[in-house]
Amino acid sequence: MRSSAYAEWAGVRRARRRIAVITGAIITLLLAVVGCLADTVMTHAQSGQVWRELRFGAAHGDLSSPPVCTWLYTPGVTPLANAPKRFPVRADMDRVRRTREAVERTVRRDGTVYLVRTQLRTDGRVVQAVFDMRFQLADRTHLWYALGVAEVVGLLAAAVTGTVLGRLSVAPLAEALTRQRRFVTDASHELRTPITQVYTRAQVLSRQAAAEDLPAAHRDGLARLTGSVGRLGEVLDDLLLSASLAADPARPSERRPVDLVALARSVVAEESDRTRDGRLTVTVAGPPRPLFVDGIESALRRAVGELLSNAIGHTPPGGRIEVALTRAGGRVELTVKDTGSGFDPAEAERLFERFHRGAGGGRYGLGLSLLREVVTGHGGTVTATGRPGHGARFTIRLPECAPPPAPSPARPVRAGHA
Repeated sequence: MRSSAYAEWAGVRRARRRIAVITGAIITLLLAVVGCLADTVMTHAQSGQVWRELRFGAAHGDLSSPPVCTWLYTPGVTPLANAPKRFPVRADMDRVRRTREAVERTVRRDGTVYLVRTQLRTDGRVVQAVFDMRFQLADRTHLWYALGVAEVVGLLAAAVTGTVLGRLSVAPLAEALTRQRRFVTDASHELRTPITQVYTRAQVLSRQAAAEDLPAAHRDGLARLTGSVGRLGEVLDDLLLSASLAADPARPSERRPVDLVALARSVVAEESDRTRDGRLTVTVAGPPRPLFVDGIESALRRAVGELLSNAIGHTPPGGRIEVALTRAGGRVELTVKDTGSGFDPAEAERLFERFHRGAGGGRYGLGLSLLREVVTGHGGTVTATGRPGHGARFTIRLPECAPPPAPSPARPVRAGHA
């Protein structure tokens, strides 16, 4: 699973690679087409030229001094000493004697190709001309070697060209994503102070309304205003954390071993008022010893808090929420299981989309999307399973790490001698 920010940048990288691959494929295809055309033209031209020379030699060639690479056979004439073996082709000569029609064939023998023409001359002799294609075949091989070298050079050029084109083409998209993240960060920073002031003022007015015994409608309105402004502040905090993770998901300077067991118990304790007001039973089951993961404690606290808050928000009064921590295969697993409304299994993946609204009308806001960003930024995964009316289970898996080094004991100070 990938966070939205990671998915965006992964999409940019995929677009660059796709452009590079397409450019390379086009150049490779062009070179292959050119090579095939060159080989076809060369083969056709050579074959036509050789057959023309062979026909002329068979009809008019000097039997004692034939053209280069050509041998002439006829009864009563001894062929040259360098003539190829197993020639002439007797069957063709017998056929020409019977039919008085020329016969042409291609013979593959002794690692080369021979073109053979047998015909009847005007003087009544049956002559068979044999041409050795050895040198023409060598020229074709050299052509393919040259095309192979050109293909390799073309692939290298295509890779460079595709990479450059990919960067130039996708640069506006990457810049737009960067500007979008920067805008979210700047806007959230600018809005945080006034919203905090409004939230504080709303809390003060709400307390004053309770102390001065204002009408119930006024008190309810101030309570709703305070809750709305508080939720708006939480959304801004989520946006800030999301932008921060997108800018630097690793943040190595802030990473340290975090005891996930202690963190989960602390988050459950912080939500005790909400669980008590909702008449919910929350249990935490984990090993007696710490389970450490390498990460940013504030971000991990926000992620675990989001899982618990999500369970509280979707579990009816009298329900039960179970938080369990285990260690398996070098990873620490934290599971939050509730007896709430659940969800359609087909929507399991979409729950982590920003502001996704479920089939039953339940809205999941920005929190689960941010949760995934935090978890994937820590090298982990998060999964969701559930059924309508049968609750939901969310599981976070993070790589386990070694515990922090124990502080070295203080060395005793020796008293000086008088």
